[in-house]
Amino acid sequence: MKLHTYLPYKLATTAESFSRKLVEVYGHTHGLSREEWRLLFLLADVAELTSLELAQRTTLDKVQVSRAAQKLEAKGLISRSIPESDRRLRVYACTSKGKDLFAEIFPKVEARAEAILSSISPQDRETLLRSIDVLAKAVAAHSQDQEVPAA
Repeated sequence: MKLHTYLPYKLATTAESFSRKLVEVYGHTHGLSREEWRLLFLLADVAELTSLELAQRTTLDKVQVSRAAQKLEAKGLISRSIPESDRRLRVYACTSKGKDLFAEIFPKVEARAEAILSSISPQDRETLLRSIDVLAKAVAAHSQDQEVPAA
């Protein structure tokens, strides 16, 4: 098998490489992990999200969400509360310090992403975005309860 032509491998390694270029901005300069950045990104524009909503909106599991949230809370970037209606959930909100930090970092992250993407022609970029949307829909349509074919 040739890994360099195997779509799942190419997709995963390319996404990882792209992500590492962005980590150079928020990670090295501001000490945030990818997981912390994802939560801060999601919380910066909303009043609040539950732990369940955060897990659903990211590729992070509940444990990763919890650990990243604890770190962000310790840094004073988000707050956490426990709703009376469901004591199993946690409700997170971005603090003003978190919103200020996000406002400072996001333009730099966006500039880094744009610098990378600017080497792609507008037509190829549109094709890439459409293809990612098509793949996302195909993944969502593929039910997890389908049996995996035997090897």
